Amino acid sequence: MAEFLRNLARILAAYALLAGSIVLLAATGVVNPYWVQILELACVVAISAQGLNVIYGYTGLFSLGHAAFLGIGAYTAAYLMKTYGGQSQAVFFTALLAGGGAAAVIACLIGLPALRLTSDYLGIATLGFGIIMKVVFDNADSFLPELGGARGMTGITKMTTVPWVVFFLLVSLLIVRNTIHSSYGRAIISIREDEIAAETMGIDTFRYKMVGFVMGCAFAGVAGGLYAHLYAFLHPSNFDFFKSIDILVIVVLGGLGNMSGVLVASFGWIFLLEGLRVVLPPGYVELRWVLIPVLLIVTMLLRPQGLFGSREFPFLRGRLYR
Repeated sequence: MAEFLRNLARILAAYALLAGSIVLLAATGVVNPYWVQILELACVVAISAQGLNVIYGYTGLFSLGHAAFLGIGAYTAAYLMKTYGGQSQAVFFTALLAGGGAAAVIACLIGLPALRLTSDYLGIATLGFGIIMKVVFDNADSFLPELGGARGMTGITKMTTVPWVVFFLLVSLLIVRNTIHSSYGRAIISIREDEIAAETMGIDTFRYKMVGFVMGCAFAGVAGGLYAHLYAFLHPSNFDFFKSIDILVIVVLGGLGNMSGVLVASFGWIFLLEGLRVVLPPGYVELRWVLIPVLLIVTMLLRPQGLFGSREFPFLRGRLYR
């Protein structure tokens, strides 16, 4: 109990320090509202990327439909807030959890047939699901007019703030850390390393793959809810195949199965995109989509194991047992 209270005190102190510092810098004008919003977006992307890191980095499941679960969480949370929430913070918190729950339930249903596939076959199956969900989002107004369909969903209250995104980012890191360094995490990693050997040792590989897949998709659902209430507008193009590739690139760049690398890569990816938008002349803004792939190629040649390799930040390391 004493150790739990100490860890809880550290988490609360980190939360207060991070959120308080950012809010103070924004209030004093040191950081303008535009960059505060970019920071909030980076936190949202980091939460989603940690989810894919659980799926692909730790469990070894090649998923190309992660943005679909981001969209499920976004539309679920936005619909609940638009219908019942108003400006209530309690309803907003509930809507975010509902978005994560909806993504987890759909992931469980999809995982029942899809997780029996392996490698590229699973990637193609999840890619197909992502395309299906994009079509569903495009035509959502036919069964729920409030969702907007291909025109996009408007009238969403802007509820996402720095304290909210920092809170959920810390929670996601804590959950991933504790899960990976538990018996569940060791079983999940064993499946990634050698599924046949894991089965031989008596591990129910389908069950643990389902745990990793559902957990990662739930993170995407919560991130989607935060995204919806950050920009107060949703469009199906926000959750297409290319958005899944963006998150996949972040995970690979940060390092598969590395929480610290994925965290740094998420912030680096978002701030690099926006930094190039500011630095490049107005007529050459699209040149960033040439510079970034070149940077990725160079990084993969020099650091194929990811930014951090096998190293982790001290607060993300597991406790060593004899």
